[in-house]
Formats: sequence, structure tokens, C-alpha cells
Amino acid sequence: MFSREIGIDLGTANVLVHVKGRGIVLDEPAVVAIDQISKQVVAVGEEARRMLGRTPGNIVAIRPLREGVIADFEVTEIMLRHFIRKTIGRTLMARPQLMICVPAGITSVEQKAVREAAEACGARHVDLIEEPKAAAIGAGLDIFEPSGSMVVDIGGGTTDIAVLSLGDVVTSDSLRVAGDKLDEAIVSYIRKQYNLLIGERTAEELKMEIATVFPDSRTGKQDVRGRDMMTGLPKTVPIEADEMRIALEEPISSIIAATKSVLEKTPPELAADIFDKGVILTGGGALVDGLDKLMMQELQIPVHVAEDPMHCVVEGTGMYLESPYRRRAAKNQKAARGYR
Repeated sequence: MFSREIGIDLGTANVLVHVKGRGIVLDEPAVVAIDQISKQVVAVGEEARRMLGRTPGNIVAIRPLREGVIADFEVTEIMLRHFIRKTIGRTLMARPQLMICVPAGITSVEQKAVREAAEACGARHVDLIEEPKAAAIGAGLDIFEPSGSMVVDIGGGTTDIAVLSLGDVVTSDSLRVAGDKLDEAIVSYIRKQYNLLIGERTAEELKMEIATVFPDSRTGKQDVRGRDMMTGLPKTVPIEADEMRIALEEPISSIIAATKSVLEKTPPELAADIFDKGVILTGGGALVDGLDKLMMQELQIPVHVAEDPMHCVVEGTGMYLESPYRRRAAKNQKAARGYR
């Protein structure tokens, strides 16, 4: 029977879909807007994202994934079903075969939730792949050689750090400090410093437009609009780029500390390979200005940002779908299940 093989980067902030033979066909925010009275879905994806913080009382815009895992099973199923239909249409001729990216530190219960949500959408078969593994493949690293490669994937909900060799993870860590925590740190800083309340979208814009984490890497200022917490009225304050470095210091320090910890647990031979190749940064968080310079300074090894960090995970998933290594791994998994 004709089958559709689909790779999905089920991210906290965005969902990306790769169809075998067609490449990346969808990149939309992981947001669903629901009418609380009728319980009907109002919008999914980009249209729903535009409603965040701007909906009337009866409509709520939900992000069903938090910190890399499913927070709302039913809404995740609705969102996945919508994106799969948008990708391959409503045909029932072939139930799709899915490969879904998950954080490295995901529990068996969380894995089961992802599988069940995908199967409820009509998937014929569901495979899971760890995000740092997919990110490394998408960044162009040959992880199937007997040589160490290190990737730090900073997504929306989780940062996955892994050393890979011979096609698998040797040592890794997954912490729930990533893009969302950076936004929260900016919101918190501006609230404390200026008594100004801003939303997640404004914080994200600041992070992309003027934020830096390395001294003197970026200059400039931006006017930020929000609600004065003393008067309750709209207010505008100018924010300097260097203030963002102070705001982001704590979450960025956590990411660097976790990276150091993984390096310390890495076997010496693989550590030597990483010293030669350097660390590869992927995910949206890799685009934070000055992060590569700061990590290079702290780790004392080369640090490089992937060519297309936002799409490394989904690109790697697509490449793995078509890889002979994937078929070999599937046979091994099947044999292991039969043995149990």
C-alpha cells in the first residue's frame, strides 16, 4: 500500500513538517485558538499565534506543548491532525508513517503521550528520534563515524546537549531552559526595572531585535510599549541592548553550565575530536546575538552556529527518514521488542 513518510519537529514554539521527497512543507507556530463556549477550534498555527494576548474572553489561544512535552493532549491531537491534513490532504488511501522529534531527556510516559497523540491522528506507524541526534544530522555532522560530535540544540522549551558517535548519543543532558525562559527573563527584568508589564510577543521581538549576551557585541535601543503597573495606563520606555545582556544572564549561564557538565562526562578520545571540530549550536536560541562568542570564551573550544539553525532538527529528521541507518535501527528495535 502507498505510504506517506513524514518527519515532524514537534517543538514548543513551532511545528515543522518534512515530507519524504518534498522537503520542508510546513513551518507554523504551535498554537491553537479555541472558543471556550462552543469548544470549537477557531484557528491553528500562524493565525492562532496572532491572537495570543489579544483574544476576547470566550476565545483562548493555547500552546499545547510546554518545555518540550505535551501539556494538553487533546489540543495537541487537534493541532497535529490539522497540520498533517494541511500537508498531505484528507486522503485515507494511505495512513502516514511518522517520525517525531522528542527532547533527549523525555520520560517513557511522555514518549507514550507523543505516540498516542500521533496514532490518534491516523498514523500507521510512529517512530521517535532524539532532537540532538536529528539536529546534528541536519547541521551536516557525520554522526555515524567513530568520531565525537557535539551539538547544543536550543529550542523553545528545552535545550538538548549531546555528544554523538557511531550514530548514537554517548552522553547528553536536557534542561528546560530555552527560548521561552529567555522571553520570561526579559519580561521579568522589565517588570522589575521599569514597573512595566509586557507580553511574550514583545519580549520575543526584543530578544531578536536588540538582545545580546556578549559585551559590546551589539548596540542600540528600542522603545518598548506595555502597561504601567503603578497607574495601569499604557507606557513607553527605551531599552538598551546591554540591558538585555543583564536580563538574560541567568538562563544563558544555566545553558553554558550544562554544556560544561556534558563535556566533563565525555570520554577523552571523543573530547579530543570535539576540540578539533568544535561545538555546533542549533535551534532558534542559537540566533541570540553573541551566544557563540560567549560559549567559546567560557568553554575554551571552538563554537559554531549551524548554517540554518531553525531548520536543523526537521532537516535531520527528513535525512534520517531516507537513511539506511534508520531501517537498520528499526529492525533492531523490532527484534528487541520480540525478545522482550
